Amino acid sequence: MFIDTHCHVFSEYYDNIDEVVNQCKKNNVNRIIVNGCDINSNKEVLELVNKYDVIYGAIGFHPTELDDFKDEYFEFLENNISNPKIVAIGEIGLDYYYDNTDKDKQKEIFKRQLDIANKYNKPIIVHSRNSIQDTYNILKEYNLFGSIHCFSGSVEMAREFIKIGYKLGIGGIITYKNAKNIREVVKNIDLSHILLETDSPYLTPVPYRGKSNSPEYIPLIANTIADIKNISINDVSEVTTANAEEIFDFFSK
Repeated sequence: MFIDTHCHVFSEYYDNIDEVVNQCKKNNVNRIIVNGCDINSNKEVLELVNKYDVIYGAIGFHPTELDDFKDEYFEFLENNISNPKIVAIGEIGLDYYYDNTDKDKQKEIFKRQLDIANKYNKPIIVHSRNSIQDTYNILKEYNLFGSIHCFSGSVEMAREFIKIGYKLGIGGIITYKNAKNIREVVKNIDLSHILLETDSPYLTPVPYRGKSNSPEYIPLIANTIADIKNISINDVSEVTTANAEEIFDFFSK
């Protein structure tokens, strides 16, 4: 069995979510965590987790989706975080990619969401782009746990995140020929610290790169990790599933 710990299976991107779910089951991807990014996608997460047995949810506010952010959205998180199929607060974090980024606002809202995670003892799913040091500096001040989504840092930074309670989300980029950095991380980090994810519909793995991604492609990512570590894909399946179950409570419902 495989678990996709980070995807965005929303009607905005997929014409037939029933078919996406069916294809996941055919490919032994038996759980997927759909991550919200703004108020509308978070509301759709709540609808999806109630409709599909394989879909679990994370709700949160993405650092590049804060232009129209309202304080009442924190209340939304608190009102829905105890839903038994909401297994994390995410996708949250920092993103300094754009020149006009309001870093102070991102940090403030990130910290407020971390406070909620701490209050309800929920794992977090963290986005960090061009901001890895600030992300680490904030997280080390909290006693939280979760996933560093689409990890792209060094082996040394990977070890620092692991020390403070986080596992590394590895997705389709690992299948790209030029992905030397993340391949080096996977080679040197024990499998017990790795989670599988697709970030669908983005970052589609080879050989489907250039097309829309789907959680059904998780085995392609697992197979590449198996090749890098010279182990079987069954080992990758068993360990990464156990890793995900260690972090996310799939069994409360």
